[in-house]
Amino acid sequence: MTPDRLFTSALLALACAAAQAVPVTVQLRGPGGQPLAGAALAIEVKGRTGKATSAKAEIGQRDRHFTPQLLIVQTGTSVSFPNFDTVRHHVYSFSPIKVIDIKLYSGTPAEPVVFDKPGVAALGCNIHDRMSAHVVVVDTPTFARTDDKGQASFDLPTGEHTAKAWHAGQKSPMLQSVRLDVPAAGGVVTLTLAE
Repeated sequence: MTPDRLFTSALLALACAAAQAVPVTVQLRGPGGQPLAGAALAIEVKGRTGKATSAKAEIGQRDRHFTPQLLIVQTGTSVSFPNFDTVRHHVYSFSPIKVIDIKLYSGTPAEPVVFDKPGVAALGCNIHDRMSAHVVVVDTPTFARTDDKGQASFDLPTGEHTAKAWHAGQKSPMLQSVRLDVPAAGGVVTLTLAE
């Protein structure tokens, strides 16, 4: 084998090793050390660009509640708002990432809402004040909702990445960015949010 081919083979082997993912469980904690259950967690993998998607999702209304109350989607996702109740609802949001005003309706509105900017949109019903939900929009296909222990599992390449997180108890409506270092062996990585 020539030196050029040997060098190329070595580079390919290194690239393949770097691209291999390892299982990682991210433990998300609040500033007091408490696990953050039901939080949105997205991982922006270094070297990968997030592209908009044409995925579809929904937030329904049942028993005068939004279901789910937290929806995490990638930028470009179309979200429909079917009403399964016998009463009409008026879904709205004044959030900077998406203003929504679906006036009183039953059934499913004809047009879904496309979430084309990252961030957090707070939803409400103009008729039923206690109804609320959030849509968290992220620029990556790698996201999850944390479980009861504040954990979410991913397969990630080793190295430094950016985690973005949001939970309903925080003061700011913005996603928080935290550095995520994935060790070669994978395992559990704990991240603590500022608020």
